[in-house]
Amino acid sequence: MTKNVLLCGVGGQGTVLASRLIALAAMEKGMEARGAETIGMAQRGGSVVSHVRIGGEIYSPMIPHKGADVMIGFEPAEAVRCLPYLKKGGCVVVSPVPIRPVTASLTGGAYTGEEMMEYLKQTVDHLVVVDGTSICSRCGSTKVLNVALLGAAIASGLIGISLEEMEQAILKRVPEKFRDMNVTALKMGAASEHV
Repeated sequence: MTKNVLLCGVGGQGTVLASRLIALAAMEKGMEARGAETIGMAQRGGSVVSHVRIGGEIYSPMIPHKGADVMIGFEPAEAVRCLPYLKKGGCVVVSPVPIRPVTASLTGGAYTGEEMMEYLKQTVDHLVVVDGTSICSRCGSTKVLNVALLGAAIASGLIGISLEEMEQAILKRVPEKFRDMNVTALKMGAASEHV
């Protein structure tokens, strides 16, 4: 059975690494994995969307609209923008912390992310809000948000990868000096509550 995970965020948040960790964990388990990224002005805070498909026979790396079992939103507006990919009954894992887009910065527009979070709460049946700020603070680095979100996504049970399998992928892919904090973030993310 194929599982589809869509990851969306802003350049520099670790979206691509998170997608590669999912693929690695799946391949280590003997599953096929395909992935693709669409990256727009990533170094300037542009949108980053990663498609990961794992399972039996997969012919395309791209997830069709209404095909994602799980959507991991690193930023609220990006999560709302990618909602057309979520299947009925799918789960959205999101960090509520907004990243001010370049356009708002240039025009002086206000963006707090609150309206996006309200929309997600009203629209998505299975929503997991991860307090990434607290997790990052407790782990000592803002760079672990991606792994905390992965932990929450895995805890949904909709990806078909266990926390232990993801931990092994982290140990293989993440440099040794950052492994412990990433494993801690993974476990803290898994403990996030459903809304």
